[in-house]
Amino acid sequence: MRRRFFLSGALSTAALPACANAPETSARPMFKPADAMARSAPAADRLVSEAGLGGRVGFALADARTGEILETYNPIRPLPPASVAKAVTALYALETLGPDYRFRTRLVATGPIRNGRLDGDLILVGGGDPAMDTDGLHSLAIQAKAAGLLEVGGRLLVDGSALPNFDRIDRSQPDHVGYNPAVGGLNLNFNRVHFSWKRGGNGYSTTLDARTGRFRPDVTTARMRVADRSLPVYTYERDGNVDAWTVARRQLGGSGARWLPVRNPALYAGDVMRTMLRANGITAPAAQRGTGQGTTIAVEESATLDRVARAMLRFSNNLTAEVLGLSASKRRVGLPRSLDASGAAMAAWLAERSGIRRPDFDDHSGLNGTTRVSASDMVQALTAQGAMSRLRPILKELTLEGPPRQAVQAKTGTLNFVSGLAGYFDARSGRPLAFATFCADTERRAGLSVAERERPQGGRAWSRRARSLQFDLIERWAVVHA
Repeated sequence: MRRRFFLSGALSTAALPACANAPETSARPMFKPADAMARSAPAADRLVSEAGLGGRVGFALADARTGEILETYNPIRPLPPASVAKAVTALYALETLGPDYRFRTRLVATGPIRNGRLDGDLILVGGGDPAMDTDGLHSLAIQAKAAGLLEVGGRLLVDGSALPNFDRIDRSQPDHVGYNPAVGGLNLNFNRVHFSWKRGGNGYSTTLDARTGRFRPDVTTARMRVADRSLPVYTYERDGNVDAWTVARRQLGGSGARWLPVRNPALYAGDVMRTMLRANGITAPAAQRGTGQGTTIAVEESATLDRVARAMLRFSNNLTAEVLGLSASKRRVGLPRSLDASGAAMAAWLAERSGIRRPDFDDHSGLNGTTRVSASDMVQALTAQGAMSRLRPILKELTLEGPPRQAVQAKTGTLNFVSGLAGYFDARSGRPLAFATFCADTERRAGLSVAERERPQGGRAWSRRARSLQFDLIERWAVVHA
């Protein structure tokens, strides 16, 4: 069997649910390939066996235009999709909010500005924008100055009530991983803070800042203490409105940096907003939570939703996926009480749209390992009317090395001992195909301790074998179903 690798694109805990009488291998038609390449293509069940993944594998392949199922293996077994779920989230948001939808972040003044002084409060009002960054807050400060503001006489308030607020996406993840931040109506820098350290003569100097390419403002809503220990590497606790971190001295080395998650995003944004105002000659007090009505004096709009969704699929950003899903659910059913409830609203929409009966989404990013989707349901979603025209242009293009080279538009998904791949490609004849392949060893995943979850032993090798299987199946399908 020849190994396949992507030339572009990245490899990005509950027990397996029962599925009564789920076939291990579906019946397949006898193929009559027209050429030697098709006759020599390895059987799919042989490829699965040789991958040696343990756990379960499920896949489905269909004609992307007609939805005709061409080949399956464990097609109705529910498996974790990991970040493949983001493809469904993108479709959910685009069809609910529209491709031209934009998130808006505003500065609102509750009183008049006289001689540069605001006689009232200044409110930073979030609209959920998942890509708002320090540069965007600087732009708001410039607009406020242009409106005549030099001093805030009242309070500086932050309002993140546009979306429900959750201090993390998945509570089973380690505290310090940057891909599991808080989610809310006011987000900044993907709700991450940049931690850097450098060893000197008197120990380590550390910084926590809200950096972008242009700015590196220090923050007061997070702090770090270097602790004299080897393990654990990081500890976290909430100290009032401050994210209080410690890091093990013996793990730091000479210097380095990483992104840490923010658990209090509205006040984090308010902290940086105050710094950006000060940088533009505007004095304001420390930020606090609050709401109010008034006059908008500055506005920052996001890119259009189709561009936001494309970036989300390209970089597989979890915060963006949750914001898109929550915003769509808010439009359809009102503010959801939890990510699980919002995921259920998306599942109900998908069932109504595509005739699917079994999806179970517990979030919108796939980070929560309890989400379950079958390969047949995923392919049915991909081949439903209008889905390919919306999704295929914004999915990331991946290229399998040749000869011949094979272009694939797909979403990858990776968790510990979970790997998914779903999307579209053209067979050698030009026939468009839709596919979904899910691999999962949920028992092995469930057995990991919290300390093992960031880099479990054997995890990378397992993921490589899973991805190779997915590539080999595409190679087979491109030939056999031409």
